[in-house]
Amino acid sequence: MSRSRALRLAVIVAAVLTLVTAWAMVAPVQVDSREQLFEIPAGTWERRTAGNKVDILPSEIYLTLKVRDILVLRNLDKVPQIFGPVLIMPGQSFKLPFNLASDYQFECTAHASGQMTVIVDPEPVAGWGRLTWRLKSAIRFLKNFWQI
Repeated sequence: MSRSRALRLAVIVAAVLTLVTAWAMVAPVQVDSREQLFEIPAGTWERRTAGNKVDILPSEIYLTLKVRDILVLRNLDKVPQIFGPVLIMPGQSFKLPFNLASDYQFECTAHASGQMTVIVDPEPVAGWGRLTWRLKSAIRFLKNFWQI
Protein backbone atom coordinates (compact mmCIF):
# COMPACT_ATOMS: atom_id res chain seq x y z
CA MET A 1 0.00 0.00 0.00
CA SER A 2 1.37 3.37 -0.97
CA ARG A 3 2.01 6.00 1.66
CA SER A 4 -0.59 8.44 0.27
CA ARG A 5 -3.22 5.68 0.15
CA ALA A 6 -2.46 4.71 3.78
CA LEU A 7 -2.72 8.37 4.79
CA ARG A 8 -6.10 8.71 3.03
CA LEU A 9 -7.36 5.59 4.77
CA ALA A 10 -6.20 6.91 8.16
CA VAL A 11 -7.98 10.24 7.55
CA ILE A 12 -11.21 8.44 6.56
CA VAL A 13 -11.06 6.21 9.65
CA ALA A 14 -10.40 9.23 11.89
CA ALA A 15 -13.31 11.12 10.32
CA VAL A 16 -15.69 8.19 10.78
CA LEU A 17 -14.62 7.76 14.42
CA THR A 18 -15.09 11.48 15.02
CA LEU A 19 -18.61 11.41 13.51
CA VAL A 20 -19.62 8.32 15.51
CA THR A 21 -18.31 9.89 18.72
CA ALA A 22 -20.15 13.15 18.02
CA TRP A 23 -23.37 11.25 17.33
CA ALA A 24 -23.01 9.24 20.57
CA MET A 25 -22.55 12.46 22.52
CA VAL A 26 -25.60 14.33 21.22
CA ALA A 27 -28.11 11.83 19.80
CA PRO A 28 -31.12 11.51 22.10
CA VAL A 29 -31.66 8.28 24.00
CA GLN A 30 -34.95 6.84 22.79
CA VAL A 31 -36.77 3.95 24.46
CA ASP A 32 -40.21 2.47 23.96
CA SER A 33 -40.75 1.91 27.69
CA ARG A 34 -38.99 3.00 30.85
CA GLU A 35 -39.65 -0.40 32.44
CA GLN A 36 -37.01 -3.08 32.89
CA LEU A 37 -38.71 -6.47 33.34
CA PHE A 38 -37.29 -9.44 35.25
CA GLU A 39 -39.32 -12.63 35.64
CA ILE A 40 -39.13 -15.29 38.32
CA PRO A 41 -39.84 -18.46 36.30
CA ALA A 42 -42.23 -21.20 37.32
CA GLY A 43 -40.49 -24.01 39.21
CA THR A 44 -37.82 -21.80 40.79
CA TRP A 45 -38.76 -22.74 44.37
CA GLU A 46 -38.96 -26.47 43.52
CA ARG A 47 -35.53 -26.46 41.89
CA ARG A 48 -34.04 -24.60 44.87
CA THR A 49 -35.55 -26.97 47.43
CA ALA A 50 -34.20 -29.89 45.38
CA GLY A 51 -30.70 -28.45 45.94
CA ASN A 52 -30.14 -27.04 42.46
CA LYS A 53 -28.31 -23.76 42.06
CA VAL A 54 -30.78 -21.46 40.35
CA ASP A 55 -29.52 -18.15 38.95
CA ILE A 56 -32.64 -16.50 37.63
CA LEU A 57 -31.81 -12.90 38.44
CA PRO A 58 -28.50 -11.08 38.10
CA SER A 59 -26.75 -10.03 41.31
CA GLU A 60 -26.74 -6.46 40.00
CA ILE A 61 -29.44 -4.78 37.97
CA TYR A 62 -28.52 -1.58 36.14
CA LEU A 63 -31.13 1.11 35.55
CA THR A 64 -30.80 4.66 34.22
CA LEU A 65 -32.89 7.66 35.18
CA LYS A 66 -35.21 8.88 32.39
CA VAL A 67 -34.30 5.82 30.27
CA ARG A 68 -35.03 2.57 32.14
CA ASP A 69 -35.84 3.65 35.68
CA ILE A 70 -38.78 1.38 36.59
CA LEU A 71 -37.91 -2.09 37.83
CA VAL A 72 -40.65 -4.66 37.17
CA LEU A 73 -40.53 -8.05 38.87
CA ARG A 74 -43.03 -10.67 37.72
CA ASN A 75 -43.51 -13.80 39.83
CA LEU A 76 -44.41 -16.76 37.61
CA ASP A 77 -43.52 -19.24 40.36
CA LYS A 78 -46.05 -21.10 42.55
CA VAL A 79 -44.81 -19.56 45.81
CA PRO A 80 -44.66 -15.94 47.01
CA GLN A 81 -41.33 -14.12 46.68
CA ILE A 82 -40.00 -11.28 48.81
CA PHE A 83 -38.31 -8.27 47.27
CA GLY A 84 -37.32 -5.70 49.88
CA PRO A 85 -40.40 -5.04 52.02
CA VAL A 86 -42.81 -6.37 49.36
CA LEU A 87 -44.37 -9.82 49.11
CA ILE A 88 -45.00 -10.68 45.45
CA MET A 89 -47.67 -13.35 45.19
CA PRO A 90 -47.70 -15.98 42.41
CA GLY A 91 -48.84 -14.43 39.13
CA GLN A 92 -48.36 -10.88 40.39
CA SER A 93 -46.00 -8.15 39.22
CA PHE A 94 -44.38 -5.41 41.25
CA LYS A 95 -43.21 -2.08 39.80
CA LEU A 96 -40.63 0.02 41.57
CA PRO A 97 -39.80 3.41 40.02
CA PHE A 98 -36.52 5.11 40.89
CA ASN A 99 -36.10 8.89 41.05
CA LEU A 100 -32.58 9.14 42.46
CA ALA A 101 -29.31 7.82 41.06
CA SER A 102 -27.75 5.57 43.68
CA ASP A 103 -26.95 1.95 44.62
CA TYR A 104 -29.82 0.17 46.38
CA GLN A 105 -29.61 -3.09 48.34
CA PHE A 106 -32.69 -5.31 48.60
CA GLU A 107 -33.49 -8.60 50.25
CA CYS A 108 -34.66 -10.94 47.49
CA THR A 109 -35.82 -14.52 48.01
CA ALA A 110 -35.70 -15.17 44.26
CA HIS A 111 -31.95 -14.53 44.20
CA ALA A 112 -29.51 -17.29 45.12
CA SER A 113 -27.65 -15.07 47.61
CA GLY A 114 -30.84 -13.62 49.09
CA GLN A 115 -29.66 -10.11 48.16
CA MET A 116 -29.86 -8.00 45.04
CA THR A 117 -28.27 -4.68 44.18
CA VAL A 118 -30.04 -2.20 41.93
CA ILE A 119 -27.64 0.38 40.51
CA VAL A 120 -29.38 3.45 39.14
CA ASP A 121 -27.19 5.63 36.95
CA PRO A 122 -27.90 9.35 36.43
CA GLU A 123 -29.71 10.54 33.33
CA PRO A 124 -27.32 10.50 30.36
CA VAL A 125 -27.18 14.20 29.52
CA ALA A 126 -25.78 15.30 26.16
CA GLY A 127 -22.00 15.48 25.89
CA TRP A 128 -19.43 13.39 27.71
CA GLY A 129 -22.07 12.04 30.11
CA ARG A 130 -24.07 10.49 27.28
CA LEU A 131 -20.97 9.14 25.56
CA THR A 132 -19.76 7.57 28.82
CA TRP A 133 -23.22 6.08 29.48
CA ARG A 134 -23.36 4.56 25.98
CA LEU A 135 -19.88 3.04 26.38
CA LYS A 136 -20.72 1.59 29.82
CA SER A 137 -23.97 0.17 28.46
CA ALA A 138 -22.16 -1.44 25.53
CA ILE A 139 -19.56 -2.99 27.85
CA ARG A 140 -22.29 -4.37 30.16
CA PHE A 141 -24.12 -5.81 27.16
CA LEU A 142 -20.97 -7.52 25.87
CA LYS A 143 -20.15 -8.91 29.34
CA ASN A 144 -23.65 -10.39 29.62
CA PHE A 145 -23.53 -11.67 26.06
CA TRP A 146 -20.23 -13.49 26.58
CA GLN A 147 -20.92 -14.25 30.27
CA ILE A 148 -17.64 -12.68 31.38
